[in-house]
Amino acid sequence: MLAYKLRRLAAMLFLRARIIDVLGGVVAYALVSYLLLYVSGEENLIVADNFIYWLVVTSSTVGYGDMSPETVAGKYVASLWVIPVGLMLFALVLTRIGFFFSELALQGRKGLRMIRTDGNCVIIGWNGPRTLRLIDLLLSASNDVAEPVVLCVAVDIENPLPGKIEFVRVESFTHAETMKRPCLDKANRIIIDTPSDDVTLATALFCQNASPASHKTVYFQDESLAALLKLHCPDVEVIPSVSVEMLARSTSDPGSGLLHKQLLDSTYGATSYCITFTGSTALNFDVLFEHFRRELSANLLGVKASSSDEIALNPYGASVSKGDVLYYIAPQRLTDEQCFRVAPE
Repeated sequence: MLAYKLRRLAAMLFLRARIIDVLGGVVAYALVSYLLLYVSGEENLIVADNFIYWLVVTSSTVGYGDMSPETVAGKYVASLWVIPVGLMLFALVLTRIGFFFSELALQGRKGLRMIRTDGNCVIIGWNGPRTLRLIDLLLSASNDVAEPVVLCVAVDIENPLPGKIEFVRVESFTHAETMKRPCLDKANRIIIDTPSDDVTLATALFCQNASPASHKTVYFQDESLAALLKLHCPDVEVIPSVSVEMLARSTSDPGSGLLHKQLLDSTYGATSYCITFTGSTALNFDVLFEHFRRELSANLLGVKASSSDEIALNPYGASVSKGDVLYYIAPQRLTDEQCFRVAPE
């Protein structure tokens, strides 16, 4: 009965001991051991170069035997104090280290720790398979997104893709304290896709304030809320639901749904990309169109002028100036040099 109570007491001490308590116990153990050896006349063991080495080797029961107590009192100190107490402290230290790393891993799986990387692509919201598909598209090789992906959720789940993405869980998407975990202020891109348009709107406004410089993409089902967000945050890119339009187009032109899916899917085949023209000299769209088709095996679709919110499709004869965005279809993303290294006419 006594042994059982002692084991329970030791287990409670192991579980409840704080790091500062463990360190204090180790220091006290070392000081008491030194004083007892000093009183016992073990001058060789208390020399600065020998004491710590002998104490660690003896308390861990490794016992190399190159140094040992020479006096009777010293032997009693080693057998009744140094070894038994040292074993308990040794086990306690290893237990605390194990708990520390276990707790750290658990916090990572549950999303309770702060993200330490910069330049992330943060996905806010959880929609089950749809979110997993979004992550799959972002991580696909042809998508060429270099930023680490961080999933931020407000539901009680663990990291659905450990080892592939970072994961954080928050109280709500407008809770200032827990929303520090995804480091929004250091994110390159933020994607907001929650199950509720109202939550999405509030989250977008919060993110605009927390990370004004990042590129934010927001998905709405109700386009009236999208217009409201654009009124307050004109730089936010809003993606409305196009399911009705896709349904109508596929009915009129069978296969259109599959075509649009292929254009948006970066996991296989040719897909759509965009690139911003940064040159100082304007280029002719027709020349670029032929360059893409003949030299790059790609199809140039259209251009969005830096001063416009609309994309002009097949704008033959148009001029492409600095800041304009070109949209094209290709097997993989093309570089600036590939796209704009046009041979003179």
